Amino acid sequence: MNHTKDEKFSLYHGLASTISTTAVNGYIPLFAISVLGATDGQMGLITSLPSIVAMLALIPGAIWLNRSKSKKNFAVYTTFATRLMFMLILFVPFLDSAYAPWVLVFLIAALNFPGALSGLSWQTLIGGLVPEERRGSFFSTRNQWTTVAAMIVTFLTGIFLQQFSKSDAFPYQILFVAGFLFALLEVFYLYKHNDVKEAGIEKERQGAKRKFSWDVFRYKPFLAFVICAVLFNIGAQMAWSLFSIYHIREANATALWFSFFSVTNQVAQILSVKWWAKAADKHGNTLVLFIAAAGMATAPILTMLSTNLFYLTALNFWIGLFVSGTNLLLFNQLLKATPETNRSTYLANYQFILSIVGFIAPQFGVYLLSHFGMFSAMAIISVVRLLAGCSFLLVALKFERKQPAEAV
Repeated sequence: MNHTKDEKFSLYHGLASTISTTAVNGYIPLFAISVLGATDGQMGLITSLPSIVAMLALIPGAIWLNRSKSKKNFAVYTTFATRLMFMLILFVPFLDSAYAPWVLVFLIAALNFPGALSGLSWQTLIGGLVPEERRGSFFSTRNQWTTVAAMIVTFLTGIFLQQFSKSDAFPYQILFVAGFLFALLEVFYLYKHNDVKEAGIEKERQGAKRKFSWDVFRYKPFLAFVICAVLFNIGAQMAWSLFSIYHIREANATALWFSFFSVTNQVAQILSVKWWAKAADKHGNTLVLFIAAAGMATAPILTMLSTNLFYLTALNFWIGLFVSGTNLLLFNQLLKATPETNRSTYLANYQFILSIVGFIAPQFGVYLLSHFGMFSAMAIISVVRLLAGCSFLLVALKFERKQPAEAV
């Protein structure tokens, strides 16, 4: 198998995917609130409902993927379906204002059915194509390039949206169409990948009889990772809706300022991603992941110190330094903690649990906001994130350094 060729196409696929999704994804909160008039409750549902849909998708999805003769083709079909459904959002502003926000909530939730299958199949495919010794270097390079692309697209999109009224739907509709065109390129390069070797597929099918059995958690590295990752995702996702609400309603950020937030965040990711990869190679993935997760814990409480847009822009640079680390190291740790045989079943169980977290955590964040106010809610979230970082440190010190765990 030509790993160099697969890595090249994966890089092109990542760039096309980033352009396709970044053009609109970062501005969905602004679109929902400023154009459609979404409420805090609807914003919470936009964040949380996709996780429940993804969870429901993974139940048959793992079975379909394990039975599929081609992991690559499965990824291609589900990715195309996801991007096509996302483009349908461009018709939402034509609906009655009383129903439009709810239709947006429904579409964003529904597209996560094929989206979850797309993500699962891509992880399985790329995990089989890129050998473990190449992953740190390859994914750090890939993340670096996709982050540069995201930065450029975000900045240009912000300037474009700034030329229109905040409540004007037309510029967003243009972006949805442009995003779909790049999605076609994304699907093309995904199709250009090699497929997982037939021997590997057959081996995985033989080990995939117990799709959602708790037996996978007998594999100690996987169990340790899941516990830490669940705690981390609870802290991370509790704040998703709150950040958007704070930036739009309290800091009065426009599309241009949203682009500044994203660009500075992405610049920091570009500058730091190689350092995280080297640090992980030197000190161990889990130990360095603790540092990245602890850095993420500072984001909510530091956000509350000021509504000054220049301060929030600088803060996003600080946050970006740790975002690059968590993105890279969490994925590497996931692949490291899952055995090659029957990997898709391990990934499906992991995604299934995260889907439950993804539904509960944002709703709990909105609950904290409504009952305790923005400052207290953000402070609580910072504490939860710090505890998550400490859990990775505990695994690094008490589990991984003792002795290698045995697979079942």
